[in-house]
Amino acid sequence: MPYKSENIGIANGQYDRRCKLTEAQKNEIIALRGTISQRECAQRFGVSRRTVQFLWFPEKLVANKQARAARGGWKQYYNKKQWAETMREHRHYKQSLYEEGLIK
Repeated sequence: MPYKSENIGIANGQYDRRCKLTEAQKNEIIALRGTISQRECAQRFGVSRRTVQFLWFPEKLVANKQARAARGGWKQYYNKKQWAETMREHRHYKQSLYEEGLIK
Protein backbone atom coordinates (compact mmCIF):
# COMPACT_ATOMS: atom_id res chain seq x y z
CA MET A 1 0.00 0.00 0.00
CA PRO A 2 1.55 3.34 -1.04
CA TYR A 3 2.21 6.13 1.40
CA LYS A 4 -0.19 9.08 1.47
CA SER A 5 2.82 11.34 0.95
CA GLU A 6 3.78 9.60 -2.30
CA ASN A 7 2.32 12.29 -4.59
CA ILE A 8 3.08 15.28 -2.37
CA GLY A 9 6.01 17.44 -3.37
CA ILE A 10 8.40 18.93 -0.85
CA ALA A 11 7.87 22.62 -1.60
CA ASN A 12 9.84 23.88 1.38
CA GLY A 13 13.55 23.99 0.54
CA GLN A 14 14.37 23.53 4.20
CA TYR A 15 13.18 19.91 4.08
CA ASP A 16 14.19 19.09 0.50
CA ARG A 17 17.48 17.20 0.87
CA ARG A 18 18.25 17.19 -2.84
CA CYS A 19 19.47 20.82 -2.80
CA LYS A 20 22.36 21.86 -0.59
CA LEU A 21 22.15 25.60 -1.27
CA THR A 22 19.31 28.10 -1.17
CA GLU A 23 19.01 30.79 -3.83
CA ALA A 24 20.30 33.37 -1.33
CA GLN A 25 23.39 31.24 -0.64
CA LYS A 26 24.01 30.80 -4.38
CA ASN A 27 23.84 34.58 -4.87
CA GLU A 28 26.22 35.08 -1.94
CA ILE A 29 28.71 32.61 -3.44
CA ILE A 30 28.53 34.41 -6.78
CA ALA A 31 29.15 37.74 -5.02
CA LEU A 32 32.26 36.30 -3.33
CA ARG A 33 33.92 35.59 -6.68
CA GLY A 34 37.32 37.23 -6.83
CA THR A 35 37.53 37.91 -3.09
CA ILE A 36 38.27 34.40 -1.78
CA SER A 37 39.43 31.11 -3.28
CA GLN A 38 37.08 28.38 -4.48
CA ARG A 39 38.26 26.06 -1.70
CA GLU A 40 37.61 28.63 1.03
CA CYS A 41 34.18 29.38 -0.37
CA ALA A 42 33.33 25.68 -0.61
CA GLN A 43 34.38 25.07 2.99
CA ARG A 44 32.38 28.06 4.20
CA PHE A 45 29.16 26.75 2.61
CA GLY A 46 29.78 23.02 3.06
CA VAL A 47 29.77 22.11 -0.62
CA SER A 48 32.37 20.82 -3.07
CA ARG A 49 34.83 23.07 -4.86
CA ARG A 50 33.27 21.91 -8.11
CA THR A 51 29.88 23.31 -7.05
CA VAL A 52 31.45 26.71 -6.43
CA GLN A 53 33.26 26.49 -9.78
CA PHE A 54 29.99 25.81 -11.60
CA LEU A 55 28.34 28.82 -9.92
CA TRP A 56 31.24 31.14 -10.75
CA PHE A 57 31.71 29.82 -14.30
CA PRO A 58 28.35 28.61 -15.72
CA GLU A 59 29.98 27.83 -19.07
CA LYS A 60 31.99 25.07 -17.35
CA LEU A 61 28.73 23.51 -16.14
CA VAL A 62 27.39 23.46 -19.71
CA ALA A 63 30.63 21.92 -21.02
CA ASN A 64 30.57 19.32 -18.22
CA LYS A 65 26.98 18.31 -19.03
CA GLN A 66 27.83 17.93 -22.72
CA ALA A 67 30.90 15.80 -21.97
CA ARG A 68 28.89 13.65 -19.56
CA ALA A 69 26.16 13.11 -22.17
CA ALA A 70 28.83 12.02 -24.67
CA ARG A 71 30.09 9.41 -22.16
CA GLY A 72 26.63 7.92 -21.67
CA GLY A 73 25.02 10.34 -19.23
CA TRP A 74 23.44 9.11 -16.01
CA LYS A 75 23.32 5.51 -17.24
CA GLN A 76 27.06 5.28 -16.70
CA TYR A 77 26.56 5.51 -12.93
CA TYR A 78 23.17 3.82 -12.53
CA ASN A 79 23.03 1.02 -9.95
CA LYS A 80 19.56 -0.53 -9.71
CA LYS A 81 20.01 -1.99 -6.23
CA GLN A 82 21.45 1.21 -4.74
CA TRP A 83 18.73 3.33 -6.40
CA ALA A 84 15.96 1.15 -4.95
CA GLU A 85 17.42 1.58 -1.46
CA THR A 86 17.75 5.34 -1.94
CA MET A 87 14.13 5.67 -3.08
CA ARG A 88 12.91 3.53 -0.18
CA GLU A 89 14.73 5.76 2.30
CA HIS A 90 13.38 8.92 0.58
CA ARG A 91 9.80 7.64 0.78
CA HIS A 92 10.22 6.97 4.50
CA TYR A 93 11.62 10.47 4.96
CA LYS A 94 8.70 12.07 3.09
CA GLN A 95 6.21 10.01 5.08
CA SER A 96 7.78 11.15 8.37
CA LEU A 97 7.53 14.79 7.20
CA TYR A 98 3.88 14.22 6.30
CA GLU A 99 3.09 12.61 9.67
CA GLU A 100 4.75 15.51 11.52
CA GLY A 101 2.66 17.98 9.50
CA LEU A 102 5.68 19.63 7.88
CA ILE A 103 4.41 19.00 4.33
CA LYS A 104 0.84 18.88 3.07
